[in-house]
Amino acid sequence: MPPEYEVRVRNNMMSKYLKNLGHKVKIFSASTIHNRDLNLISDKSKLFIERSYDELNFVHIRTCNYSGNGLRRVVNMLQFPFRFYRVAKRINEKPDVIICDLGAMLAPLPFLISKRYKAKFILEVRDLWPESIIEYKGMSRKNPIVWLMYQIEKWIYKRSDKLVFTMEGGKDYIFDKGWEEDIDLDKVSHINNGVDLESFIFNKENYKIIDFDLEDINTFKVVYAGSIRLVNNVKTIVDAAQVIKEKGYHNIKFLIYGDGTDRKYLEEYCVENKIDNVAFKGFVNKKNIPFILDKCNLNIMHFEQNGLKKYGASLNKLFEYFASGRPIVSDCEFGYDLIKKYKCGIVRDNANSEQMAEAIAKFYEMPEDEYNSYCQNSTYVANKYDYKILTSKFEEILKR
Repeated sequence: MPPEYEVRVRNNMMSKYLKNLGHKVKIFSASTIHNRDLNLISDKSKLFIERSYDELNFVHIRTCNYSGNGLRRVVNMLQFPFRFYRVAKRINEKPDVIICDLGAMLAPLPFLISKRYKAKFILEVRDLWPESIIEYKGMSRKNPIVWLMYQIEKWIYKRSDKLVFTMEGGKDYIFDKGWEEDIDLDKVSHINNGVDLESFIFNKENYKIIDFDLEDINTFKVVYAGSIRLVNNVKTIVDAAQVIKEKGYHNIKFLIYGDGTDRKYLEEYCVENKIDNVAFKGFVNKKNIPFILDKCNLNIMHFEQNGLKKYGASLNKLFEYFASGRPIVSDCEFGYDLIKKYKCGIVRDNANSEQMAEAIAKFYEMPEDEYNSYCQNSTYVANKYDYKILTSKFEEILKR
């Protein structure tokens, strides 16, 4: 999406730094803005429009409006690759490389475009489909539709010139599927998501907010930033706050930034149970997040448990937490877990509220030098996963 609306910033950041490295980049995207009632093309006679944002060149392809995850969203998702196939014929510039971050199910049409132009085709794998459907929706692997989707996934993996997984266990996934004889593992790479430190530092200094809780030097501030929905089970954090209070830690305060369907229920739950060490701050602009994280003492990483976690994770929020230079308490241990690897915090897999409270209290009571070592480790990881660095690695893959 355009920078104004984008929360999953990988494409825009890598495009920015590829341009700085001398490459010419054009981003093809849908005209609809996800999670907003906004379509950039209202004229149905137009198949696409071209626009530039902060020196990033976009081609927006007209797709239908939708809300939620219903049938119209499926139509929207299918419209994009088919209309991209038509739009690509009208773009005069011949590409050297097509980087596709559509799910494997939708990638064959962009792949055919790459063959037409004799361009290199790089498939970025951010989500494992249809594996995610099985984990989140409970569908059977024996379902004929699921079987067909696996065949499409294998087909596009096999034919892509390069495969770039955002999760570190991409090769593990291929082995688990028994595809290692059919897919050249030498073309498989891993480039995680990251953080644009240049933007993070700029936003921290220029997008401040007035918040008494953040400025209170007498409290140990534990921050969660994210949506407040059933799937995120934020109630575990609220229950951990209650445990913290019952244990007599009166200077620890939980600040929850974000909105969602569960927020009202949790606010009422806190009132009914006299959990007064939790403050729901509501939605904040993404540009305010760096300032908020800079003022906190500890970050909470909360994730739904599922079988995909063994392949690793590449959560944008995690890298913003690293960039804040503060420790992290996580209730989900991923394969190739960066928090554990670099000693940036405490990971308690599938933690309940008691275990979360115990980890939080440990940081509250921790000697200053030990606490600072966790902070330094977080800063180190943020620098390692700066998009400027990650884009240079991506450029190496482009040139191979």
